[in-house]
Amino acid sequence: MSKTAPRPPHPPDSDAASARLEQRLARRAASLDAARQQFLRMVSHELRTPLNAIIGFSEILAAELYGPLGAPQYREYAGHVRQSGRRLLRLVNQILEIARLQDRLAELEARPESLDHALDDVRDLMHDELQARTARLEVMDDGALPIVIADAAGLRNLIRNLIENAVQYGPAGGTVTIRAVRRDAQVTLEIEDQGDGIDPADMPRLMTPFEQGENALTRTTQGAGLGLPIARLTAEAMGGSLTLCAAPGGGLLASVTLPAA
Repeated sequence: MSKTAPRPPHPPDSDAASARLEQRLARRAASLDAARQQFLRMVSHELRTPLNAIIGFSEILAAELYGPLGAPQYREYAGHVRQSGRRLLRLVNQILEIARLQDRLAELEARPESLDHALDDVRDLMHDELQARTARLEVMDDGALPIVIADAAGLRNLIRNLIENAVQYGPAGGTVTIRAVRRDAQVTLEIEDQGDGIDPADMPRLMTPFEQGENALTRTTQGAGLGLPIARLTAEAMGGSLTLCAAPGGGLLASVTLPAA
């Protein structure tokens, strides 16, 4: 009489094991996110604090607040230090913003936002830059633009980056045309410049950080090529999108789609 073969041990509950694994991975991801958040806060503080001090002291020197500096070149040099400090601070802010957006660490709060109010804030912020380039913003239906669902700071940052790009690559004294149209549950915000335009094959590349529309050896504009990638990532983080195409007049047309309120 043959013996019955022993039955294999009962396998562990695979569902419970998978759940425990997912919990461990979730805790590890949360820990890494917290560590990245802390690192970005530390870097932000350690870089911005001395830069703000440099800018502040250079402004005091340039204004000769406590008396004349002597030779006029000193005041000129103080102005150069202030301008360079502001440019470097802007670059630091952009790099940190790219890092937060790429790691999905940006804290965005979606709520109804007026495009009119956002544009007014950006115009005030860019007043000196627009004057320096003698650029003009032409807003179609100004004062009656649609309401969008967006983060307040994120929306202003997005608009500023797109206008800066349009002003930078457009001609001095040119016009940047801005229009917004609501279509069903979405609002499309368009920003059009009068520049020389961009080869359509290059447009996807411009959405990548540190890419620019001109050869690095011949370009006449300043910047690290972060404005468009920041605008794209910000739009996507707010449930929208950013596309580029050739404008009818030959410049560049940036179209942002955001949820309508």
